[in-house]
Amino acid sequence: MIHLGDLHIGKNLGEYSLIDDQKYILDQVLDIIRDREVQAVIIAGDVYDRSIPTEAAVNLLDYFISELADREIGTYIISGNHDSDSRLEYGSRLFSSREIHIVSGFSGELIKRTARDEFGEINIYMLPFVKASQVKHYYPESKIENYEDAVRTVLEHSDIDYAARNILVGHQFVEGNTDPKIAGSEGASVQNVGLIEKISSEIFKSFDYVALGHLHSSQSVGYEHIRYSGSVLKYSLAEAESDKSVPLISIGEKGNVEIELIPLKPQKDLRHITGRLKQLLSPENIVDPDDYMYVTLTDEEIINDVMGIVQQYYPNTVKIDYHNSHTKELEDFDIGEIVIDKSFEELISDFYMKMYGTGISSEELDVILSAAREAGVINEAD
Repeated sequence: MIHLGDLHIGKNLGEYSLIDDQKYILDQVLDIIRDREVQAVIIAGDVYDRSIPTEAAVNLLDYFISELADREIGTYIISGNHDSDSRLEYGSRLFSSREIHIVSGFSGELIKRTARDEFGEINIYMLPFVKASQVKHYYPESKIENYEDAVRTVLEHSDIDYAARNILVGHQFVEGNTDPKIAGSEGASVQNVGLIEKISSEIFKSFDYVALGHLHSSQSVGYEHIRYSGSVLKYSLAEAESDKSVPLISIGEKGNVEIELIPLKPQKDLRHITGRLKQLLSPENIVDPDDYMYVTLTDEEIINDVMGIVQQYYPNTVKIDYHNSHTKELEDFDIGEIVIDKSFEELISDFYMKMYGTGISSEELDVILSAAREAGVINEAD
């Protein structure tokens, strides 16, 4: 069984569409399925990157699912927080006749599908991304105050035979004794909600394998058999130093589970380089120029049209920023020290001096003041 999650089909990296890169990596997954004679595929949510996917994204998912169906691979897909339930489940009744099972949105019960192998039946429980309020709607008598209460309530109201071989597919933020590694778009959402979204891995420990989606770093949480597959591609700067893989899960008789991480090699990598512009663009330092690049410059001076310059060497540069003496000062800068009894013009001038180490010109100040008046930040008379 192959465990996938967080495909985010249709995602852009800055101004660059990743559709071709996603097609490349999904073809690589199909090669693994063929070479390793895989019998089932799980996709644990965030199939699409947005609730209204592009035509290109829909076509790519259709291609991937069709390939799985033609190879008679049992496929189990749940929705994640990025997916639209109605759009993902479109055609799901027809797909089920080809062993493509899609559960999109919580309808009051934990959906079970059953597969068979040489050791007998395997129950696959499919729990799409769910909020506490959704579960409380179906179980008003239960005490549900957070995400963990919600998921525990769903499990307690499900007829699960833990003596059988059971797999759970879920899309939530699950932690073990320590917080899991966070990278990508899910990091901000987790930090914003604090502890309320976290679910203890303890409530899942009785399953033979728990296939999770939601976090982009491949990792186990609490127990080895409770695992995030991670995204198949690097989708943020935080993932630049990580390697991507796909978990291959072998389930034998009850209690016998083996996990192998098979490396994935992207068509174009995502990298982060740091240094002075002249050094970074020296011919001997140019490596894999088609990769997606994040560039941090240590030059003290601001370089005009730096993006245009860098893109002559690295055409897929996503972002350029600076890390020098001025930005270090800014990191320690306490705005509270300068705002007292100062005009907007004085604040802008002080900020500019802190940022660039030089005074702001009258022309630049006029532009900022004009924009501030138009936005209503300052009055026309100021």
